Amino acid sequence: MFSIVSRPSWHLAERHATPELLHGNRRDFLKALGAGGLALSGMSWASAQEPAPAAAEANPLPPHERNPKFADAGRVMTDEKYPLMFNNFYEFSTRKDGPAKLAKGFSLDPYSLEVDGLVEKPLKFDLDQIEKLGYEERVCRFRCVEAWAMTVPWAGVPLAKLIAQCGVKAEAKFVAFQTFHDPKRAPGQKDTAFTWPYQEGLRIDEALNEMAFVATGLYGKRLAPQSGTPLRIVLPWKYGFKGPKSVVKMTFTDKQPATMWNSAIPAEYKFYSNVDPEVPHPRWSQASEKLLADVVERIPTQWYNGYGEQVAALYANMPRELY
Repeated sequence: MFSIVSRPSWHLAERHATPELLHGNRRDFLKALGAGGLALSGMSWASAQEPAPAAAEANPLPPHERNPKFADAGRVMTDEKYPLMFNNFYEFSTRKDGPAKLAKGFSLDPYSLEVDGLVEKPLKFDLDQIEKLGYEERVCRFRCVEAWAMTVPWAGVPLAKLIAQCGVKAEAKFVAFQTFHDPKRAPGQKDTAFTWPYQEGLRIDEALNEMAFVATGLYGKRLAPQSGTPLRIVLPWKYGFKGPKSVVKMTFTDKQPATMWNSAIPAEYKFYSNVDPEVPHPRWSQASEKLLADVVERIPTQWYNGYGEQVAALYANMPRELY
């Protein structure tokens, strides 16, 4: 018996969205996943439309208010069901519907964020210490490099407030982020096409910009496993892969850090990767995007995802081809 799979209007063919490095290595990737991966390879969009795992209520978010500067992103908020069942989280799966299932129940408790490198003293923060730095909610536009987009309410702390606690030395020019590494629980990390754990990085002035955010909540609840529990970096003016999920370490350095996607496929994923409608991805245009919704039309992509007023000055003296 054959089944008909109904794709959402913003669906992007996997051969286009998946990096060629992985698309050509699909058989090896599924072999690495084992039986669970083989089962996943038969999943459809329809099968992903089960209720998303509920966020744990035992540890509610701290009391907070919406930051008035980020109360309105200029477009309708995305329905919560879409960000919870449509994810890029390669640590668990290359499928959009895979992380919600394969990461179910995943936790990094007891959690700590390690800080090292060019700091006066290496530190470790727990979530409570981070959230006490000034917890707030922000409604922000989110743009994936794959040309889909959403508008969501993040809850967390400005990254600058966390950095202010770290005793960063004057010679530090960059900050690198590292995610967890646990191939036993995260089957995607068995894929040898990449060097795990996932790593990303920013220049210090980018990290100190008011738009850079440390998120521990989404839609008024703790981050779900597939959303990057318990802490992720949110950079609304950059493509989504620049904001790593489930971050466990920050390292301050005087050299530009190696990052996973840029190291693996530099022609497709630049270090800066600011949203730019005039610079196409090698396999698709970035001039327009599709919002996650039941029925949508393409909308024009905005330079810096619409946050040019806040961040354009960071790149005023840089050749545009670098970012």
